[in-house]
Amino acid sequence: MFSVSVSLRKLTKISFYVPLCKRVGSLLSSPHSSVFTVNCSCIVKRHMSSEPKRIRKEKKMSAKKIGTHNGTFHCDEVLACFFLRQLPEYADAEIVRSRDPAVLAECDVVVDVGGEFDPKRHRYDHHQRGFTESFNSLCPEKPWVTKLSSAGLIYLHFGRRLLAQLMQLKEDDRLVELLYNKLYENFVEEVDAIDNGISQYDGKARYKISSTLSSRVGYLNPRWNSKSQDTEEGFRKAMKLVGEEFMDRVDFYKSSWLPAREVVEAAVKERHQVDPSGEVVLFSQGGCPWKEHLFDLENELQVETQIKFVLYPDQNGHWRVQCVPADLHSFQNRLSLLEEWRGIRDEALSELSGIKDCIFVHAGGFIGGNKNQEGALEMARRTLQAAAQCPANGSG
Repeated sequence: MFSVSVSLRKLTKISFYVPLCKRVGSLLSSPHSSVFTVNCSCIVKRHMSSEPKRIRKEKKMSAKKIGTHNGTFHCDEVLACFFLRQLPEYADAEIVRSRDPAVLAECDVVVDVGGEFDPKRHRYDHHQRGFTESFNSLCPEKPWVTKLSSAGLIYLHFGRRLLAQLMQLKEDDRLVELLYNKLYENFVEEVDAIDNGISQYDGKARYKISSTLSSRVGYLNPRWNSKSQDTEEGFRKAMKLVGEEFMDRVDFYKSSWLPAREVVEAAVKERHQVDPSGEVVLFSQGGCPWKEHLFDLENELQVETQIKFVLYPDQNGHWRVQCVPADLHSFQNRLSLLEEWRGIRDEALSELSGIKDCIFVHAGGFIGGNKNQEGALEMARRTLQAAAQCPANGSG
């Protein structure tokens, strides 16, 4: 006879945590109660003589409590609760949904209710009069000025530790900070803005977007004319939804976005080996998303002379020379390929340029091709030389 106990606190690796949660059928509660326990522990047991004593000891241990409001739920408190449940101290926490101050007072941490923001006491509401906190106001080194919701408040205070745990890195690791910034800007800030009613732009919208994470959470509330107005089941579904999406985003940034940054960083640091000007970078493998990283790294590494061209192989084994845009979302280039080459192909282009094995230059001048790495590099060099002689040449 034996007993085996497996805790999800030890199974939080990105690759299998969420699928395992899908298999754990312990998200049960009374449909008539405003308090439920989300218990993510899977226990397979057989009786043995010492087991009753161990069980009695476990029952005496008081689980921590996460408090939030009952009734209609929103994406921000659902996401805040999910964040907290990923931390070891709250992994087995009971989620208490109530607006009763006496009930909330017994909770270890309270989010999105209670009219109080006090990190020392773990109170994280944002509805009280006079609350205007943003990432920037609480962490002046960060640029985001969107008013925080409960999701942003929890992420600000616990996000680094959460990500360090998921990535199995130290909290002060540079990669953790990179993801901490990226995930706020590209995941959590949207939830903050929507919950606080902050428009993405001024003026009348041209179209509606109804598939945001916040709207999908909203659809899980009971319909106004449903016979049952119980929100507990919907809340559990919502926490599963936001959890899976957040973990998927973390996995993407860890397995795709960060490796791309490492490739771009290495290329930027080695650019003078490609061309003495330092204005050309080379990627030995094509397909790497480089633009965002290039702009960030130029600032981070204090690159004095802006990079103008990127070289990389295409799917056919040929080489491309692509212009760096003026900014991340611009269709203008820092320096376009020579105007007289644009729209010309193959032998005609090789004869015109004096460069062997040319394939094309796009009519827009933002990209060109050559059969060889040396030819693509020479196309970039010739353009740089022409621009040095006549600064207006090739711009646009």
